[in-house]
Amino acid sequence: MNKHITVFDKYIFKQILTSTLVAILLFTVVWLAPEELLNTIKHIMKGEYTVRVGIMGMLYEIPKILGKGLPVGLLLGTLFTFDKLSKDSELTIFRAVGMSFGRIIRPLLVLSFIVTVLCFITYDKLIPYSCQKSLEIKGKNFVTQFIYTQKDAKNRPEHAVVVSRYNNGIMSDVIYMDFADKVFDDLHGLENVIVAEHGEMGVNDEGVPCWKLSDIKSYDISEEGIFKAIRHIDKMNILDGEVSENAFKLMQYSTKKEREITNGDLRKYVALLKKENMDEEYRLMYNKYLQRYLHPFLCMLFAIIGALLGFSKPREQKLIGFTIAIGCIFAYYITLPFFDLMAEKGILPPLITASFSPVCFLIAIVAFYKSRDF
Repeated sequence: MNKHITVFDKYIFKQILTSTLVAILLFTVVWLAPEELLNTIKHIMKGEYTVRVGIMGMLYEIPKILGKGLPVGLLLGTLFTFDKLSKDSELTIFRAVGMSFGRIIRPLLVLSFIVTVLCFITYDKLIPYSCQKSLEIKGKNFVTQFIYTQKDAKNRPEHAVVVSRYNNGIMSDVIYMDFADKVFDDLHGLENVIVAEHGEMGVNDEGVPCWKLSDIKSYDISEEGIFKAIRHIDKMNILDGEVSENAFKLMQYSTKKEREITNGDLRKYVALLKKENMDEEYRLMYNKYLQRYLHPFLCMLFAIIGALLGFSKPREQKLIGFTIAIGCIFAYYITLPFFDLMAEKGILPPLITASFSPVCFLIAIVAFYKSRDF
């Protein structure tokens, strides 16, 4: 009996694995072919990329696709496998020898757990690494604009820094503004505006971290908002101590998209945003951080959904199951931006926005299982 069960497990596992790999391969090809392949060919034809750079760039796009392709491929692969087993009456035979639904899908649960772990690693390690390598081989660097406001204990602005361009640790066209203590109609006036051509992270004479500006023009402003004096300064330090380090880290993180940050760095980014009271950014990134841990479990949920949809009688309509499966995929990925916005604006807590879809799929699984005779 034990030997028979082992053979059964291997058979089901192999069938689902084969179908899943084919589904993931097709998903990857379809995702790459229309846009990425065409853009790569255009860059090669223009001489912007060599053939090697183009091919490597395409390969580094694969981890991004796998993040979405793993749960989708497992859903479609499982559905196809169980649909085929139903059509060939093999599921009927399994049930006739006393196998329960839970026993039949046990190999599927093992495979889905493996894919879940792989999906987690893909988002945590492979995608950030591939994004960085893709930028390196294509000769592209991050360029961004950044605004940082330093506030007092009463949440009133004291200083503001605007970095027009940041690239590889070098800041250009930095604007530093000192706010006046006097408030006019809830607006804070300015005492001084400093415009620097260049800036970088460094330390002052006491060894304290700071931002070091150079080639500076300083504009002194009166209470009436009129420039009193314009001075030229060679060098100047701003944002001393921990404030300078936090602002610089925020600027570095802001140069990257969420998918380009590992889980560990994303956790630090979220903590830093909370510490700096950047509420909207904090809620959005915290929602993204929670999704990193909840999204991989879709692999297991989608696998069970595929089994339920494929576990049917031989003469039942098969198109319905595939239609529902495609609907589940679109429902999840189309609603992701909506829940991101809900979290960012504070309409719903990030814990709810990140877990809403997985919880709904779990409820749907329980409801569907109870409504069918398995």
